Amino acid sequence: MSQEVVSVRNLKKSFKGFQAVRDVSFTVNKNDVFGFLGPNGAGKSTSLRCMLSLIKEDSGEISLFGKPMNSNRIEVLSKIGSIIEKPDFYKYLSAFKNLELLSRISGSSVSKSEINDILEFVGLKGREKHRFRTFSHGMKQRLGIAQALMHNPELIILDEPTTGLDPQGIVDIRNLILKLSQEQGKTVILSSHQLSEIEMIANRMVIINKGETLIEGSVSELLNTSQMVVRFQLDDVQRGMKLLKSDFQIEAALDALGQELELEIEKMRIADVAECFIKNGLRIYSIEQKRKLEDYFIKMIQEG
Repeated sequence: MSQEVVSVRNLKKSFKGFQAVRDVSFTVNKNDVFGFLGPNGAGKSTSLRCMLSLIKEDSGEISLFGKPMNSNRIEVLSKIGSIIEKPDFYKYLSAFKNLELLSRISGSSVSKSEINDILEFVGLKGREKHRFRTFSHGMKQRLGIAQALMHNPELIILDEPTTGLDPQGIVDIRNLILKLSQEQGKTVILSSHQLSEIEMIANRMVIINKGETLIEGSVSELLNTSQMVVRFQLDDVQRGMKLLKSDFQIEAALDALGQELELEIEKMRIADVAECFIKNGLRIYSIEQKRKLEDYFIKMIQEG
């Protein structure tokens, strides 16, 4: 049975009459890479700030490691490392000196060799003596993750860690998150609106919109329950549309240029449709699976 690390129930938070979080609930299990998904303004950062007791929720229940947050704040926070929004450090200090100073301020007993090990783990070996102001955006994100790891927490919370990164930077942060999970056994909550990235690394997720939970569960199971969106490129799309309607009772849509057919279909029926086209003399130039987590996400937002 999975061990619950985070349990949030019916969370609500408003600011001067604006309801930022209306009703958010989700559960994170030990060793999850948990995708906390939603468009900008959905209430993700506000929910995470309530979880970390940075702001006080209006109502709802927040339990971490099986204990209510409000009555066990110091104990619970000692097991959590987080980056909420962008990390910031002393600009004229080196990466090493910044971490060393933060270690002293927090009262953590982290040795110099341990700091170097952490910097190597996040990919900053060789840059430990360089000043923070010289770092690229991706390097700043890595140093932020290093800071979150200083006290060897069990739970890591990362709020939009790939925002503003170039493609290589996104890949680097993704691989670092996977290392945290697979090599160090950390539980990770990853807040993002970059859904294709979540699809690659998360095993479970929750989708929220307008401050409310829409759906929660296993990424693979949620995707398997939705129909696939498939695009067929044919030599005669009009005839293909007629065959779909007569043989499968499927209404297909044309793409913007009218050269491809797009339809929602169960995965196991794709081969039957392709066979029908071929038997009726149509040439298939390509079959493209369009549905990814983005399509599922958009569908849920529209239905929500």
